[in-house]
Amino acid sequence: GGAALQLHAAVAVLRTAAAAGKLSAGKAVHAHMLRASHFHVVLHNHLIAFYAKCGCLGLARRVFDAMPSRNPVSGSLLMSGYASSGRHGDALALLRAADFDLNEYVLSTAVSATAQVRSYDMGRQCHGHAVKSGLAEHHYVCNALLHMYCQCAHVEDAVKVFEMVPGFDAFAFNSMINGFLDKGKFDGSVRVVRSMVGQVEQWDHVSYVAVLGHCASTKELLLGRQVHSQALKRRLELNVYVGSALVDMYGKCECACDAHSAFEVLPEKNVVSWTAVMTAYTQNELFEEALQLFLDLEMEGIRPNEFTYAVALNSCAGLAALKNGNALSASAVKTGHWGALSVCNALINMYAKSGSISDAWRVFLSMPCRDVVSWNSIIIGYAHHGLAREAMRVFHDMLSAEEAPSYVTFVGVLSACAQLGLVDEGLYYLNIMMKEMGIKPGREHYTCMVGLLCRAGRLDEAEQFILSNCIGTDVVAWKSLLGSCQVYKNYGLGHRVAEQILELKPNDVGTYVLLSNMYAKANRWDGVVKVRKLMRERGVRKEPGVSWIQVGSEVQVFTSDDKNHQWINQITIKLKELIDQIKVIGYAPNFAVVLHDVEDEQKEEHLMYHSEKMALAFGLIHSPEGATIRIMKNLRICDDCHVAIKLISLVTRRRIVIRDTVRFHCIEDGVCSCDDYW
Repeated sequence: GGAALQLHAAVAVLRTAAAAGKLSAGKAVHAHMLRASHFHVVLHNHLIAFYAKCGCLGLARRVFDAMPSRNPVSGSLLMSGYASSGRHGDALALLRAADFDLNEYVLSTAVSATAQVRSYDMGRQCHGHAVKSGLAEHHYVCNALLHMYCQCAHVEDAVKVFEMVPGFDAFAFNSMINGFLDKGKFDGSVRVVRSMVGQVEQWDHVSYVAVLGHCASTKELLLGRQVHSQALKRRLELNVYVGSALVDMYGKCECACDAHSAFEVLPEKNVVSWTAVMTAYTQNELFEEALQLFLDLEMEGIRPNEFTYAVALNSCAGLAALKNGNALSASAVKTGHWGALSVCNALINMYAKSGSISDAWRVFLSMPCRDVVSWNSIIIGYAHHGLAREAMRVFHDMLSAEEAPSYVTFVGVLSACAQLGLVDEGLYYLNIMMKEMGIKPGREHYTCMVGLLCRAGRLDEAEQFILSNCIGTDVVAWKSLLGSCQVYKNYGLGHRVAEQILELKPNDVGTYVLLSNMYAKANRWDGVVKVRKLMRERGVRKEPGVSWIQVGSEVQVFTSDDKNHQWINQITIKLKELIDQIKVIGYAPNFAVVLHDVEDEQKEEHLMYHSEKMALAFGLIHSPEGATIRIMKNLRICDDCHVAIKLISLVTRRRIVIRDTVRFHCIEDGVCSCDDYW
């Protein structure tokens, strides 16, 4: 009786000491045990648990190794200690050398460890042992196996385990949804979600996060709203994880206002929820609002993490706000986040989209490690800047580095081939290399091939390519062909293509403009009148051109024909001066791009006040001598502005970078990176 009392007392002291983190009290019990020289497996197991909870795994292992005999609890406790400390390799090493029986707890801990280290083979061995020992259908083991197969990207194996789970189990359902989503198998996640709907009362907060993740990935807004209403009934929308998942779902379903509302009701906002709402704004092209949230976050004393910086930098990319991007880069250096993969990838994207491809390349070279996103960003960046040879060089470097290209990689590669007119190479990449790599060509690849055939002047082949590859409903492909019809003066085909586009998209303003331009270039003024009449009848209005430029910390926005800008007087004087200068070296206003039926003098004035010319004049007035001028435009740059700005770069000796909806135009010494083809 006395020995039993002593045992209970020692166990009670160890439990209390573990809960309070009092290492000295536990060590005193350990010392007493050593002096007593009496072994009791239960007491030694509690001593292992005590040391593990106190983070003294070395001492826990010494107790374990010194035990003359062990039971499954001994191994389970030490393995759990290793797992809790992230030492999953040590947990698995203990399993390999196990001289104790494996029960459901040991097996579930072991399987969880294999999931953490993504060891599919070891996980399969544990599964085999579970089947042999009759533990495969045990609740803990089943869930651990499910999680392991999903983590190791073997969803098919996970499905087999899932089908053996009796009744509803929240952990099993959550694991399956996330497993399908991680593999991009949305049909699978749909099936699981449908089977969960009837048991909504049994969902835990992780279930809500998983189902909302499914809604975000599949853009199922109606289901997302229904899940939101269920969360409201249980007050779970106040949970920071569920709230952040709601923000993410609404953002991906293009409901930025609802995302912000879900964010606002959170009583406690952490860096994850702040980053989620910033992402929602960025995904919906509300870049300025996203950057304002970054400032608000810092004002609230929340420290941004690497993903917050990445989202903010991508917002700068959307605005081509180079100065803000540089400031964020400096901040990331100070906070120690600069070298993070997501931050470096976002920096490459920001510099590439802000017209500073040399800085993008500098970041790429300085990265401690790269992934496929890094390679894709620099390849596409070079392609958009008209630096096709550099893009191809980086692609070959990527292959040499044994980084597997992705779907996006080949969009950049085919764009580069299009710029260089490499038809045979483009067809090789599309039909052979992509097939070898298991990448199914998509609409973007076929559209690039249309552009490639057009660039090579093979317009009839391009038309046949569109029709034979099931992209006949793709307006982008047809518009690529239409633009080339104008370049190569194939107006007959151009008219037919324009009619095809207007059947698919009757209100496409750009098509009316190109069609009118083709009629004008062919001196078919009756056709120009016909196009204008058709636009009036259909209520189609040309969207006003808007350009913006950042000088210092200020962003100035210009709308075509806007005579109310605060700097309009200085801009007008500068524009007249520039137009006079470039007329001397050959500039003649291109009236064909003016859709207004007015006198030539008014047409010339209208051309002078195009938004990109106004932004350029402002930049020349307010930037230091010799500085590069960077302009963003909401529409494709017109023929007249393209010619004029090339000549302005000559007379002012400035480098001018314009990003329109099609590409970058890097203009220097009268030459554009697009080779006058866009």
